[in-house]
Amino acid sequence: MVHTFLAQDAVELAVVERSGFIESRHIGSAVLTAQDGSVVFSLGDPIAPIYPRSTLKPFQALASMQAGAPLRGAQAAIASGSHTGSIEHMDLVKDMLQKAGLRETDLLCPAAWPQDSEAYRWMVRAERGKTPLAMNCSGKHAAFLWACVEKGWDLKSYLDPQHPLQKLAISLIEEYCGEAPVHLGVDGCGAPVAAISLTALSRGYGKLSRSPGDKNANARAATIATSMVDYPWAVQGRGKPNSVVMEDLGVLTKGGAEGVIALGTETGVGVAVKILDGNERASTLVALTLLAASGAIDVPGVATVLSKVVEPITGGNGVVGSLRLGAAVSALLD
Repeated sequence: MVHTFLAQDAVELAVVERSGFIESRHIGSAVLTAQDGSVVFSLGDPIAPIYPRSTLKPFQALASMQAGAPLRGAQAAIASGSHTGSIEHMDLVKDMLQKAGLRETDLLCPAAWPQDSEAYRWMVRAERGKTPLAMNCSGKHAAFLWACVEKGWDLKSYLDPQHPLQKLAISLIEEYCGEAPVHLGVDGCGAPVAAISLTALSRGYGKLSRSPGDKNANARAATIATSMVDYPWAVQGRGKPNSVVMEDLGVLTKGGAEGVIALGTETGVGVAVKILDGNERASTLVALTLLAASGAIDVPGVATVLSKVVEPITGGNGVVGSLRLGAAVSALLD
């Protein structure tokens, strides 16, 4: 059976300290790659395959654009994102579907309640049930459908791995990440998810993030990278970690389920992290620290962002601890 790296091959990336006692330890693997794709430093096992989950969305959105979906601005951002189902998120997805001549019933992602509390309360008051518009992958699915309309491809089977759109997405993942997937599974939204290494994922984000400044780059890839940074609220949500990092630091950022995150700078430096047990609590902390350790972004800026996105460890009504870097990560800052 194909599987990801083992616990004995991981390293301690972060610890949770409560009242002077180490309560939890987050183990995993991480890697940082240079503009040319070479590995600058790595922790754990960055060669073993992982499911990148939603960090693959920008490449899937690129496939939709390559197939003809005319995504621009916030549309490209939400197609690449995992949104919280706010009213503005759902309205944006609905508008994309309408432009394609479609309805929310054409979406094949599962129906869901919004993660956004305001939207959730509104739906309850309005006596509305779950909707696929609120599912965090609905932007990607709307882009898939729009591409199929433009290309004349079948709408009912757009999630089938053998569908021409999904074949295109896999080919683009391989092109940008420089590695053929070793396994193909089904993501939470029903779309295919390709297993590749953290190193490949990091390289893919480095290549994608430098597209806007590369005159030889794919113009659609440049649109995606620019749109994600220019419309960070559409990628996740206002005040959410991925969106804050992009808004404050201008670093292309996308988290995925099961403790995965990938980042890329405009100079082409890439980072990818996988927390082995799937907990995402430490992923942003570790990823930004790796970028700071490489000199790709400044340490004061990272510290300010981390103060906004890393939740404190509380007890009663006060702060009694913190999420701290593991020794292997801290050593990179020395």
